[in-house]
Amino acid sequence: MDAWNQDTNSKLAILPPELILKDMSKRYVVIMAGGRGERFWPESRTARPKQLLPIVGEKAMLAQTIDRLAGLVPAEDVFVITNTEQRDAVLQVCPELDPNKVIGEPIGRDTAAAVGLATVLVRREDPEAVFAMLPADAVIHDAAGLCATLESAFAAAEADPVLATIGITASSPATGYGYIQQGNTRGDYAGQAVYQVKRFVEKPDLTTAQSYLDAGDYFWNAGMFIWSVSAIVAELEKSTPTLWQALQAIDQGLESGQGIDALLAQHYPKLEKISVDYAIIEKANNVVMVESGFDWDDVGEWPAVSRHYPADEAGNVVRGSAELADASGNIVYSRDEKHLVALVGVEDLIVVRTEDATLVCHKDKAQEIKDLVKKIGTKASYKHLT
Repeated sequence: MDAWNQDTNSKLAILPPELILKDMSKRYVVIMAGGRGERFWPESRTARPKQLLPIVGEKAMLAQTIDRLAGLVPAEDVFVITNTEQRDAVLQVCPELDPNKVIGEPIGRDTAAAVGLATVLVRREDPEAVFAMLPADAVIHDAAGLCATLESAFAAAEADPVLATIGITASSPATGYGYIQQGNTRGDYAGQAVYQVKRFVEKPDLTTAQSYLDAGDYFWNAGMFIWSVSAIVAELEKSTPTLWQALQAIDQGLESGQGIDALLAQHYPKLEKISVDYAIIEKANNVVMVESGFDWDDVGEWPAVSRHYPADEAGNVVRGSAELADASGNIVYSRDEKHLVALVGVEDLIVVRTEDATLVCHKDKAQEIKDLVKKIGTKASYKHLT
């Protein structure tokens, strides 16, 4: 008996008897890795964005995401949905992946299309499967806690036709995240409580976010979903029938032996561009939530890096070769050890140095880096984005 089967059997032993049969469902993970990481320019580029870089840690963030799943789902059962420009780079940083399961979208059509495509691909592997849709680039140090939480969500999705999501315990009145309001307890699955979801709310203003934190029953929405093939197909058919019908052309083409790249090039640009939250999750009445049993940071912009590296006595966080004098609260990021970055008499700056570009930005303006990238893209200097 191999290690995977031993691990699976040990998990079955702790489940209630009525869930054991359903737990035999095949499990997959689909990782959404098509983002461009524009807020991490100039380190992040079109062909090798944030998720393919060691922004936090020593390995690409996508590789870290896959590593955390070891023991829960083997690498051969992991799909990655990226874009055509990044597909080769994904395989370079994650050579353990099955190349046939690394899919390049020819054009971004938002997360509803990605979920629909993932459903087509997983259903072709096993129509009885359950699968998780996970982002590629969150920072999670507690891999065991993540797997335990996912185990509970998988068990819930195997037991009933629900759409399960992970609620992150809110530690501050954050305005950059959507929120999930927790409802009544549905039951225990694999040792953890699962709750009905009352509602989803969009990114709030600070006053509203503080009221959510004070209420204690609101959680950050991390964009992690777990469901059975049959459950998500039912929701796709109900809430996005045009999108789902269009995806059947891709499925039929695969069945007849056509290549997926050609099929995506033909059909994908025609798909509706809409998020899965708007299209499905916020409309569904069968959404459940498992509270996170792990740390989580989506690391959405450069200032987040300071949460994961030690600061000096003046509050400066440095990754790379730098010399600072009379400087405080700065972030310096340069992976070229041959190049010295020097700061004198400045505070609260982000300084990022790459081979062909240098960014100097006040921390308070980090959200505007994305707008800067768009401006660069309209000029001859667009080469600094690729």
